[in-house]
Amino acid sequence: MSSDMEGITRSILVLCLIGLTYANTSPIIQSVVYNVCEDTPIDAVAFTIDATDPEGDSLTYSLTGTNAVYFNVNRNTGVVTVKMNLDRESNQVVRLGVVVSDGPNATPGTLNIILLDANDNKPIFQESSYDVQIPESTPVGTPLFRVQASDADTGSAGVVRYSIDEVTPSVGSSLFSIVSTTGEVKLNGSLNYTALSTFYRLKISATDGGGKCYYNETKSLSSIAFSFITVEDVPDLDPQFIGLPYIAKVEENSPVDSSVFKVTALDQDTGVNDVIIYSIEDSTPDNLFKISGDSGVISVSSGIDREVIGDTVALTVKATESKPNIHGVQASATALVQINIIDVNDETPEFYKCEGSGEEPVCVKETHFTGEVLEHSLGSVPIDMTVKDLDKISNTKLILEGADKDVFSVEPQFAASDSVVQLLVKRPQKLDFEKTQQMVLQVIAEDQENPSFRSTATVTINIKDANDNSPTFPQDTYKLEVAEHSPVGFTVAEITAEDPDTMDQGNITYKLLPESILPYFDVEPHTGIIYVKNETLLDREVRSLYSATLQARDTDGKPGTTVLEITVTDINDQPPVISRDSYLVFVEEGGEFEVKIEATDADDPNTKNSQIVYGIEPSRYSDYFTIDPNTGVLTNSRELDRETLDPKLNGIIRLNVTATDKGTPPLTTVVTVVITVEDINDNTPQFGASSYEFSVREGEKGAFVGSVFAEDLDQTTDFNRISFSIIDGSFGSFIIRTFAEDRGYRGNISVDPDIELDYESARKQYKLRVEAVDLGQKKAVVMVDVNVIDVNDERPEFQPTGPVTVKENTTSSEPVGSFTGQDKDGNHSLVYELESMKCRCNGSLTTCDWFILDPSGEVRLNPEETVDYERCDQVVLEAQVVDENTEKGENNSVTTGQMVINIEDINDNAPEFIPSDSVFVVVSESASKGTSVAGVTAIDRDSGINSQIVFQVTTVQFQDTNNQTTEMRMMFEAITTQQKDIYVGIIQTTEGLEMSLKGKYLVTVTATDTGKLSSSTVLEIFTVDESFKVELQFTKSISEVEQNRDKIIRSLTAATKAAVEVVAIRAGAAEASRAADVTVMVAYFVYSNGTALTPSEVEKMVSDPEHYPILADTGLMYIGKAPVIEPVVDPLKFILLGMVGGLIIVLAVLTTSLLCTRRNYRRKLKAAKAMNSASMENSDNQKSGPVVPGTNKYTMEGANPVLNLNIDTAMALDLDEESSDVDKVSLNSLDYSDEMTSTGKDPNSIMHMIREEEEEDDDSGPPEYIEPLGAALAQRGQKKDNPLMGFDNPAFSTTDL
Repeated sequence: MSSDMEGITRSILVLCLIGLTYANTSPIIQSVVYNVCEDTPIDAVAFTIDATDPEGDSLTYSLTGTNAVYFNVNRNTGVVTVKMNLDRESNQVVRLGVVVSDGPNATPGTLNIILLDANDNKPIFQESSYDVQIPESTPVGTPLFRVQASDADTGSAGVVRYSIDEVTPSVGSSLFSIVSTTGEVKLNGSLNYTALSTFYRLKISATDGGGKCYYNETKSLSSIAFSFITVEDVPDLDPQFIGLPYIAKVEENSPVDSSVFKVTALDQDTGVNDVIIYSIEDSTPDNLFKISGDSGVISVSSGIDREVIGDTVALTVKATESKPNIHGVQASATALVQINIIDVNDETPEFYKCEGSGEEPVCVKETHFTGEVLEHSLGSVPIDMTVKDLDKISNTKLILEGADKDVFSVEPQFAASDSVVQLLVKRPQKLDFEKTQQMVLQVIAEDQENPSFRSTATVTINIKDANDNSPTFPQDTYKLEVAEHSPVGFTVAEITAEDPDTMDQGNITYKLLPESILPYFDVEPHTGIIYVKNETLLDREVRSLYSATLQARDTDGKPGTTVLEITVTDINDQPPVISRDSYLVFVEEGGEFEVKIEATDADDPNTKNSQIVYGIEPSRYSDYFTIDPNTGVLTNSRELDRETLDPKLNGIIRLNVTATDKGTPPLTTVVTVVITVEDINDNTPQFGASSYEFSVREGEKGAFVGSVFAEDLDQTTDFNRISFSIIDGSFGSFIIRTFAEDRGYRGNISVDPDIELDYESARKQYKLRVEAVDLGQKKAVVMVDVNVIDVNDERPEFQPTGPVTVKENTTSSEPVGSFTGQDKDGNHSLVYELESMKCRCNGSLTTCDWFILDPSGEVRLNPEETVDYERCDQVVLEAQVVDENTEKGENNSVTTGQMVINIEDINDNAPEFIPSDSVFVVVSESASKGTSVAGVTAIDRDSGINSQIVFQVTTVQFQDTNNQTTEMRMMFEAITTQQKDIYVGIIQTTEGLEMSLKGKYLVTVTATDTGKLSSSTVLEIFTVDESFKVELQFTKSISEVEQNRDKIIRSLTAATKAAVEVVAIRAGAAEASRAADVTVMVAYFVYSNGTALTPSEVEKMVSDPEHYPILADTGLMYIGKAPVIEPVVDPLKFILLGMVGGLIIVLAVLTTSLLCTRRNYRRKLKAAKAMNSASMENSDNQKSGPVVPGTNKYTMEGANPVLNLNIDTAMALDLDEESSDVDKVSLNSLDYSDEMTSTGKDPNSIMHMIREEEEEDDDSGPPEYIEPLGAALAQRGQKKDNPLMGFDNPAFSTTDL
């Protein structure tokens, strides 16, 4: 029974394998997302379902689900048309169920129909009407309100713009504006409740941006709303007086409270109409009137006197509103009220004294007046009197009283309100100064209408004296003295005259006669002071005595005279006069001379003003001479030497000799004495140097050698002219020529034009004796050394230059190194030029310009470049040295010089993380402490110790599936390792992780180098549940799977587009396959966003024809879900059950082992029978090989790919090296003879084994083969002849299955 069940099981397994290999594959829906315009009309094509079948079978399509009512599908073509109107605003994404079938198989799926927007919705205002009330004082630009409309469409069709289409009344069109994008309505102009409208209606339009989708025509939709704006009046206008102008009248002396006038003001803000309060702001004069605050009635406040206040009173009346206006103040207005005062006769005439000119002189009441009159004179007497009656209309009578009233009369006799009063002389003979000097009168003013109104004034008349005397001087003659050349204005004398008349006191004037005296002297006309008029003309040496007449006149012009005699005294005003303009003296150097200077003085003889003293003004050579101060004799005080004089003077000395008088102040005259010192030949030529040394280049004929200089101190050419000659040492090689200089002579030495000097000869130096001779044959000799110099014809060379080290990022301007060259020539001038500069970057040389080569050979940093070790670590400079003084041949070096500059690294780069697209996950297998869950890599572009990096986990956070982030404790740590120049940070757990958390860990890892420079990165480590664990079975050994691990992971990644996290590779369970080598790879498939794939999703993706063949080559045979082991909640609870279960398992294992051993022997015996039976089959039923009953190895080659294997003996009989000896002995017992070989078995022996098996089983029927293995064992003998041969049965195909 057990063998029957085993056979059935194996047959089912074979059928399943065949079904998996040759089953019809279901159709594949290639695309599940489609875009459809929402305005697609009914029956129009929306899209075509994209589905394929691997076998190319015809497909049929049908729609399912609640949204199938919107569409129809062509069953055969998959073309989907619209059945009902679509609305994107109701449902943006329509999920449509679809079933695609190829007949045997049907593939269900869900299509995501994304409805594209069409402009099918008008903008909708949120309010039906927008009514506002705004004060008329609202500032321009103030937002009034905002309209808002929404449009359910998207894109430009959902963008709403606003406009004001109409304003009623139309005059208000410019008063309002709207922001097209926000709908904000603003006041665009000033409102006025009084002058403009108090109500406006706005028609506002909202228009979308238009759009199109199915149809190609773009359309825009709009809607309107109305706004009613009511303007509120505000108190912004001042009150206004009506009935202007205001003119009133009132009699003077009217009673208090008498009503005079009424004013009226109104509030211009008609919508407010505030109460008006009246007041008097100003009054001229004050306090005469008052006004009622409520009614505006003006009345008398105090007594009115027209004569005091005038004919009119001006009032400023103010009307004020009772409430504050918009500015917080009470608005007001003013008006002018003119009140005319009516006159009443109530004033007495009064006398006044008035001063000032113009229309309004200043007048003061006065009762006493004075006047003057010249004795015996006629006419009016001014007394400065004015009579006034302050009443507006008056008639005054003037009356004259007093003892002397008959001498005068008053004018006018009748006066109006304001008249000037004067007196007239009627009897001049009574005006006698000698009898009386004063008269007193009374003037009376009387009102003719009311005689009781009268006033009296007293007038005093003073009589003045007349002029009747002439002025006289105390003396008839005055003798005066004045010094010559006295300054202008100098007072000579003060002489005054006397006059007894009172009017002439202090009023006498003076004049000097005759007119000819006036150029010299004059007199002050009011003081009588006689003064000098011209300083220059007053010269004693010209005139010493003057005569003049002084005249005095009084106020009437009556004269009086006296005689003046003026003597001019002497002063020192004449300088000495030298008899000659200049003196010329000639004297030979070394000789003596004598000359007399003569002078005279025109001042008064026998006075100090005319006494003369002689002297010499100090000068450069004045010490060489002396002069007698009294006689004026000039002589030389020392020996004269022409050579001590300045050569520019040519022997001429100029002395300034002075002649000075003894007056006060002393006067001096200067004369020039020219002394010519004549030269004699008393000097020998002198060379400018004690010896000379020159150099001359070899090989140049006529070359200039040098110049010698000599001077003869004699100052004339007759004695100082010099000629040069070479008297020794020339050997005929040099000549000398003489040339005159500004001072002395020059001898130019040159090579003889016929001679060529040779440096290589024995004469490299010449010693010349050069002679200088003047015309008097006085001589001087000097030695001249001439050195023959070599010509520069050698090329410069470089000296070795050692390597130089420069730190990166250096900014110093100092030289970092220098090239050094040498030249065998002595007069070289070396200049260095850069030939090339190359930087070693990443091991290769490339052109760069980090450094600059100075002409001096110094190498400096280029300030415009930055030396960076991380870019290049070495710079090689090649330079050329040039001798600028080279005269023959090449001037540059034969070879270039080279300098190697090594760039020294500094720590200037922070570690840099290497980007990675790796996905890090935490699964149950890696959730324990110390497990590596992620890794980072970083490099530091610095070198050496500066590039060493240490990783550290600085923060840990957890972000759940709701994007909520929580700070966590330090659950991870970083272990730093190094792989060449790359540092690896292995992130491992420091404690067990809680796998119940759903989301990802955000782990911040910091990389820090030895210079404390750091950078950070955040790792996302996703938590993946065990339900996503996938097991992949391979028909390969563990070592082969490990060897192909990278290839497998790449293939799986290519198929799933997910990161593959392999957590284990282990041997498969014995029940998993009949094959000996089955390996299981346990892995998780995770996307970069943390989403994991289920086993079924992985299986679907891997089954793709594009990827499956590659994975099949690696031995992949099965993909399944790993069993999820639920954690034991309470282990103690199941201890007893565990022990019992263990005992049962032990018993089951023992029992199974016994059964399997027995079945193993029986299987081998049956295999032998099957082999024998297969050998005896009719060959007509086979194409090749024996028929194996119980298998499908009948019809054609390759009919069963599972069993179409190359089976060798060891595999077929389980007789490999691991098989037990018992198995081998059992099989050998089937043999008749120990000498039996693998290639020559007797068929009879096989039959004998079959018979033994039949007897053992008591089975008399024909041999049967329960499983394919029996047929395989039957081929053992033949397999040894051809171990790689397979067998097919053409009589049995998969169709029979």
